Amino acid sequence: MTPETFANVLDALTDDPVEAANMTARADLLLRIRERIRSWNLPQEQAASRLNLTRPRLNDLMRGKLDKFSLDALVNIATAAGFVLRIHLDDAA
Repeated sequence: MTPETFANVLDALTDDPVEAANMTARADLLLRIRERIRSWNLPQEQAASRLNLTRPRLNDLMRGKLDKFSLDALVNIATAAGFVLRIHLDDAA
């Protein structure tokens, strides 16, 4: 039996393509936001304040706790981090 292959690890976590797309978008945002925060070289308290987050919420973000953030919340945090968001859509394979 040939093992099943996936486009990315998040596709392997769910059979629902809608849920997989949401998880992928959230993961992409979370990773970029974390990179931006690290580039600031600020104490967590100051970084959290800049993003209008509590320090525990920033900790969840920096630890990659994807399940704790909705797509909407990550869009808001990305905007507070100074990103301009654009959505790029591709046809499904």
